[in-house]
Amino acid sequence: MTETPIARALFPFVLASLAACSGGEAGAGAAAAGGPRRGPGVEPGSKVLSIGCLNDVSGPGAAIGVPYALGKRVLAAQINAGGSGLLPEGWKVELVERDHGYNPQNAVQAYREIRDEVLFLGHSFGTPNTLPLLDLLEADTMVAFPASLSSEMAKNASTPPIGPSYRLEAARAMDWAVEQAGGAAEVKAGIVYQHDDYGKDGLGGWLDQAALHGVEVVGEQTVAPGQKDMTAVITALKEAGATHVLLTTIPSATGPILGTAAQLDYAPVWIGNTPSWIDAFFRPDVIPSSVFDRFYWTTGLPFWNEPVEGMETFMAAWEAHGADQGEPDFYVMMSYLQGLTGIEAFRRGLEADDVSREGFLSALQGITEFTGGGMLQPVSYAASPYVAGTRTRILRPDFETGSWSVVAPYAEKANTGG
Repeated sequence: MTETPIARALFPFVLASLAACSGGEAGAGAAAAGGPRRGPGVEPGSKVLSIGCLNDVSGPGAAIGVPYALGKRVLAAQINAGGSGLLPEGWKVELVERDHGYNPQNAVQAYREIRDEVLFLGHSFGTPNTLPLLDLLEADTMVAFPASLSSEMAKNASTPPIGPSYRLEAARAMDWAVEQAGGAAEVKAGIVYQHDDYGKDGLGGWLDQAALHGVEVVGEQTVAPGQKDMTAVITALKEAGATHVLLTTIPSATGPILGTAAQLDYAPVWIGNTPSWIDAFFRPDVIPSSVFDRFYWTTGLPFWNEPVEGMETFMAAWEAHGADQGEPDFYVMMSYLQGLTGIEAFRRGLEADDVSREGFLSALQGITEFTGGGMLQPVSYAASPYVAGTRTRILRPDFETGSWSVVAPYAEKANTGG
């Protein structure tokens, strides 16, 4: 993929008094004067909405982070070109972006730099980089849409997710493993998980569902973001005899894991959580396609150019505003869809004459059937814990078409063993 420059970061320092606009005298005064009650990042006169983005375009998550950043840029460009119908005509979006490099401390610093400049965060990239922000977000009445499906995100009013959690994905993966193997007795389960809250979410779903089915778990291996040497990990799983292995990893670990397994002649069934995959894996010059012969993907989200309602609209936006900046990628699409949520909440706030941060949150929590134009399972933001879908499915990569085949359809996790 082609890494694009980070969009300009506007106004590095803003007077602290602007923070009061989220619910204080400035916001109330705007309403009294006949305009909307407004918060930081909203300029009704010039019709500009400023949205923050905390990216990883330089760290171990950059394989996902670079296309994720591009997704918001595509959405902003589509709105700014006019005629999208997503906001009242004349309104424009400016992105205030920072790169935290998948470092939680950097994420906190980046948030402090931009929080007085933006109404909300279009995304905060990564579970370990978003969790340290929770207290700050609550204090600022700031919504930060997480580039994360961690169960912890749905518990907080400030971090509304867009799809089913990693925990649910892992549980569905175990259900399918039992079905695929022909029974629980035929499965010896293993897992490789990132040693953080993302990894723990997948681990919890995998272990709980294994216990439900009576599946023996024979191996649990952890990896760190950026880790390249996977010899010890693969050797341990192979010696334990794991037949089905969940990968709660990011792509920078997935590639080395599968490559090392191929070198060591170890070929279990691999099932990856959503962040384990990037569409660049479809290209054999990135990694030999043969290493994915036994790889499956558990996700509750659509894939690139899947024939579902709303996909044509996204693809048109991509061709017009993104195709010259990067390669087609699932995470561009997911970032774009996530961005639609925030835009819809802001549009509703405008209609209610309240685009303060409190007004934005209230408008968001009035959205009960969000589908991203038909591409997503219905998501409710009526109250936290948010309900961001409960059905996931199993896909398998088709390298001839550069797309996916559905191995097991959308389903809830099993509630009884069998």
